Amino acid sequence: MSDYVAMEEVSALAAIYCEKGEFELLQTSEIDGITLRIQTCAKGHLEPDKKVTLTFNLPTTYPTCPPNICVASEDLTRAQCEDLKRKLMEYAQELICEPMIHELVLWTQQSLENTRNGLDVPDTAPKDKLDDRTWTALLQLDHMRSKTKYVRTVEKWASDFCLTGRLMFMGKLILILLQGEKDNIKEYLILQKTSKVDVDSCGKKCKEKMISVLHEAKAQPEQLRFDTFEVHEYSSLNDLQREFEAARLGHIFTDLVLTQFR
Repeated sequence: MSDYVAMEEVSALAAIYCEKGEFELLQTSEIDGITLRIQTCAKGHLEPDKKVTLTFNLPTTYPTCPPNICVASEDLTRAQCEDLKRKLMEYAQELICEPMIHELVLWTQQSLENTRNGLDVPDTAPKDKLDDRTWTALLQLDHMRSKTKYVRTVEKWASDFCLTGRLMFMGKLILILLQGEKDNIKEYLILQKTSKVDVDSCGKKCKEKMISVLHEAKAQPEQLRFDTFEVHEYSSLNDLQREFEAARLGHIFTDLVLTQFR
């Protein structure tokens, strides 16, 4: 699909999903294609109890290949989000060679309506539990010279890779806590280490050379998951500790964070 035709579809989507917060164009790149985000809900409900955010990456070969899809929602369990993503990808295969994003959103609305009406088998897994594929990673950054840009980049990467967690500031301490599928965390780390995400002392763009991976492992059953990726600033070490303990990650705080202050 030519860039012109792809942007034609994007323009149409922006016109269709024109309410506040419904549509966002995240990226246009000759290499990585087009990335956009659409928030939707059960069809026919203006104030639904289930909202879903769909992030679509349209590769340069789209629509001869399906888009990459990320599904996120505070109203669905992780398992429900993954099931919805799987079904969307399967449906996208049937729409190859034609613009399909609007059709995929309509399908999502109907699926949410079916779930709302009890037509789908309900997912009984607790919303805050981690599944067997969830990994946790804790990263430490030495500094951020271009903080605003750096933070926006980290938030975008977390969204692109369907990762939840926290970007945490406490004094000079900068931590990134990530939860998600192992391969997605690996891809995030590659970007973090190879992209020019900050600036040096001269103001020139530079790669992150002083990142430390403090922890990376399969999440333990007792851990709780974050529903979103958020940026938090903490006024004290106790506040930071409470964040870890709330997610049942107190041992990571004690072993890897607190030791830096002793």
